Amino acid sequence: MKVLVTYYSETGNTEKLAQGIYDGIKEAKKELIKLDEVAGVDEYDVLFIGFPVKSHGVPGKMANFIKGLPKGIKIAFFSTHGSLRGGTLAITAFYEAVTLAAHLTVLGTFGCRGKVKPEIIEGLMQKAEHKAWALEAQSASDHPDSADIKDAREFAAQMITKGRTL
Repeated sequence: MKVLVTYYSETGNTEKLAQGIYDGIKEAKKELIKLDEVAGVDEYDVLFIGFPVKSHGVPGKMANFIKGLPKGIKIAFFSTHGSLRGGTLAITAFYEAVTLAAHLTVLGTFGCRGKVKPEIIEGLMQKAEHKAWALEAQSASDHPDSADIKDAREFAAQMITKGRTL
């Protein structure tokens, strides 16, 4: 089995999570490649695709990549976000990702908190409709942490097992 872990990261959060996922893949040939450096995907059996949640969705660069993947390929999504784990805003991004991947075999999703750029939080604190989320995002400043990375490694192992059986 050959596996690609690819990601788009702006602050290093998603890159850190990608490394944890890469480290959790055992008994498979694996590569860790930034999204902008991916030359092709035909040789891989499973792709792990990571992105930061932006405006409750998938960043455009990653959305275009997902839409361009060949039909039937097996993928697993991972993301970082400022929301609480399992929060509505983060889950909305996974709904979008899965919709973009309707022509693919989605094995699963994994999300964890990630530090949000301070200037984004500051800007959102000035808008009443976004203040509650900005306050929530402030508490993500030490994520992804060691527990998040451990969970990411376990997620990777589960997805590899699932990928072998489908």
